[in-house]
Amino acid sequence: VQLQASGGGLVHPGDSLRLSCSASGFTLDYYDMGWFRQAPGKEREGVGCIDSSDGTTFVADSVKGRFTISRDNAKSTLYLQMNSLKPEDTAVYYCKASVQSENYWGQGTQVTVSS
Repeated sequence: VQLQASGGGLVHPGDSLRLSCSASGFTLDYYDMGWFRQAPGKEREGVGCIDSSDGTTFVADSVKGRFTISRDNAKSTLYLQMNSLKPEDTAVYYCKASVQSENYWGQGTQVTVSS
């Protein structure tokens, strides 16, 4: 069971990025999925999540209107579309898959927003 996050990089304020989280060894169908981020010197925080049953999404207030979370179960991939990026979005972004008491984390992908 493995999650592989990708798509991070160095961008300018106002740019967009799309992060992907690919699952191997299992399918995402029954897992609630989420994105988290951790900035230097700060605790890991939730960015958004998507329900396994009906695809209901939730995003944190700090990214609402700019970030969109989605999933493609057929491709076993979770996405995070990030628009209008700000310097305060700079962090390592992690994906997480959860079902009942099982939790799996991806290795993280660095997003740096700087002019």
